[in-house]
Amino acid sequence: MDQRIISLGEDRGTPYRAAMSDAPVTHINLADFAADPYPVLARMRARTPVTYVPELGATLITRRDDVHTQEKRTDVFSSRQPDGLMTRLMGENMMRKDGEAHMVERKALFPALSPRTVQEHWKPIFHAAARHHIKRLIPRGSCNLVTDFAMPVAASALKAITGLEAMTDAEMDSVSQAMIDGCANYAGDKGTENRCKRATRFIDDHISDARQDPPARSALHVMTDAGLPDDSVRANIKLIISGGQNEPRDAIAGTVWALLKHPSQLAMIEDGRATWADAFAEYARWISPIGMSPRRVARADTVLGVTFEPEDRVFLMYGSANRDEAHFTVPDNFDITRNTQPAISFGAGPHFCAGAAASRCLITEVALPLAFTHLKNLRLAGDVPFTGWAFRGPVKMPVKWDT
Repeated sequence: MDQRIISLGEDRGTPYRAAMSDAPVTHINLADFAADPYPVLARMRARTPVTYVPELGATLITRRDDVHTQEKRTDVFSSRQPDGLMTRLMGENMMRKDGEAHMVERKALFPALSPRTVQEHWKPIFHAAARHHIKRLIPRGSCNLVTDFAMPVAASALKAITGLEAMTDAEMDSVSQAMIDGCANYAGDKGTENRCKRATRFIDDHISDARQDPPARSALHVMTDAGLPDDSVRANIKLIISGGQNEPRDAIAGTVWALLKHPSQLAMIEDGRATWADAFAEYARWISPIGMSPRRVARADTVLGVTFEPEDRVFLMYGSANRDEAHFTVPDNFDITRNTQPAISFGAGPHFCAGAAASRCLITEVALPLAFTHLKNLRLAGDVPFTGWAFRGPVKMPVKWDT
């Protein structure tokens, strides 16, 4: 086996034999990777676009075209992961199924998340909740935009969509974060795992209460009405929460931050030369709130010069694909005028994000225009640290505005 050792992060100085696939090996420093994964990912794309990372126990596919192609080959790179973190912690949801099993559950959920349902039913609900939250903020003159605006706006929308309306905004945010942390807990931290398990039990209790009379058009209602088994309904509600809270929350705050850091691009939106949708699409490419999707190798195959064996673990790196120099000029720059069509921020193929229409509506038609319209002279009031590589977003965002 050709053990080409490429150390792009922490230099351990010791040859490391790959346990999964025969890809060249890349070592990383996990803390540095979480703080800013993009320099390491850029070097991977240039030198070792398919590489085994021992610290993650997975082979990473980093170039856009390779991710886009291999994501659709579910016969090799399967979403079904019976022993994966998400399945063990949250149940086997439709994101962890392929083929007909996946499509049956996706079809059952579709009436709650279709573009038409989003525009006709959810958008007025999103707008009313977001206006309520922003009206309470206006007199304050300052806040942490992540926790005080983006979080409750995302949580209010998610409570409505799931049908778990008895949760508070803070509870919805907390259980989502616990599951996100649990599903990215590749280091095996017990405290993180236990918090995730407590969160899933809390969600199950709310599902049990709400399913007696689930709100019309909610995910709980349509999946129950379609006759999905109880374990599938519960697993898919948890999936919606894990993907429908943190990512919109972080994208709302992050897009506001990006525009405040690039005032000339904000001016383009204000005078009609660009749109909020342009800004969000570019932010989602640039930062990629969902930076990775895991896969299990279902059968042996040689792909891109690397031999994969059954049960190998593979990470499709969306965050890297969205900064691929082959598709994006100066990819490390935020530029709302660029063509973001090649970006795969919501995935590709059969597992394209089912909630994409709802997310786009909430962020570009509700949250962003409300924030910039009602928070006069909105401006940053401190540093905005970011963290994460599998899921990435701002930790806090202090802002001020004129009252």
